[in-house]
Amino acid sequence: MTTSAQALAAPLFEPLSLGPVTLPNRIVMAPMTRNQSPNGVPGDDVAAYYKSRAEGGVGLIITEGTYIDHPGANGYPQVPAFHGEAALAGWQKVVEGVHAAGGKIMPQLWHVGRERRPGVEPQTDVPGFGPMAIVEDGVEVVKAMTEQDIQDVVASFARAARDAKAIGFDGIELHGAHGYLIDQFLWPESNQREDAYGGSLENRLRFPRLIVRAVREAVGPDFPIVFRFSQWKLSDYEAIIAETPEALGELLSPLAADGVDIFHASTRRVWEPGFEGSSKTLATWTRELTGCPVIAVGSVGLDKTFRTGHFTRTEDPTSKSRVNVEELAAWRARNDFDLIAIGRALLSDPQWANKVRDGRLDELQDFDTSALDELVR
Repeated sequence: MTTSAQALAAPLFEPLSLGPVTLPNRIVMAPMTRNQSPNGVPGDDVAAYYKSRAEGGVGLIITEGTYIDHPGANGYPQVPAFHGEAALAGWQKVVEGVHAAGGKIMPQLWHVGRERRPGVEPQTDVPGFGPMAIVEDGVEVVKAMTEQDIQDVVASFARAARDAKAIGFDGIELHGAHGYLIDQFLWPESNQREDAYGGSLENRLRFPRLIVRAVREAVGPDFPIVFRFSQWKLSDYEAIIAETPEALGELLSPLAADGVDIFHASTRRVWEPGFEGSSKTLATWTRELTGCPVIAVGSVGLDKTFRTGHFTRTEDPTSKSRVNVEELAAWRARNDFDLIAIGRALLSDPQWANKVRDGRLDELQDFDTSALDELVR
């Protein structure tokens, strides 16, 4: 243990209150799809995986994406559901384990939208749902959502949020990023509707705002709601939903007014400027424009891209990299963000946060891509 290293990391270990929830530090476990929940049920191994990160000193855990009860919500094999007796019982075990270890945890509520294709569990004959229809080889694989579909999805998110509160979670995150359903309505490329849900920013915001309002009504005034957003999409790393800071404010401020407490600004590289003409990051702009706390995330300290999407490696599987603690602490000290989400480093080293807090930087384990395929505990 070194006093200088502890002092260096100190800005990352200040407490933060989010309404009734007090986090012991600014370290967040980022949501990362693990494909380790057969039949949509998180098992004892998943519970142990999350508990170990709480024991390792993470201030807030945001779970992997967990799909709501709308029939078209899921798009990938062996990801966890957030509905049904078995899945919710599994999540309750996760919550109990994290709380027993002194941690806080929120589920990321997810609908993949047009990313789904027929044949995916649990109802293999169900197509994708999105702002617009998609036809492949003469077959409609994504259905353009009707008004009833929209109301059904809004109600599904609200039910999931209500269940999250009932089984003891400390808040919820809405996945409004990376080209999934909520984001598909925000992005002009994927939303070319000509009704009240397409066209102007006000119209494209209508669906996300309905969800936020319904979730807020379902959980009451004091249950934290996080909204994750991004410019980039899985299908287009150069995508833009807000061209200027002013446009970003017009997008996010209504969501804050509707009930979002915290924004999770997802970028591919957290240190890069959010807009031309300023060195401010997307997270910093988000704090300034909304007045809300912000979680920053995006390849923190990594010098290589290890995966794109969920399943494709793009580097030598022996590649390793390490989070730069000095950089993180400096960003936090100058208020570039309120919380920092760590992803891949925590996959390989569950004790990462404790080691950083205690100044044991020489004990940090490098991220290794082998951790992507197992639940390291």
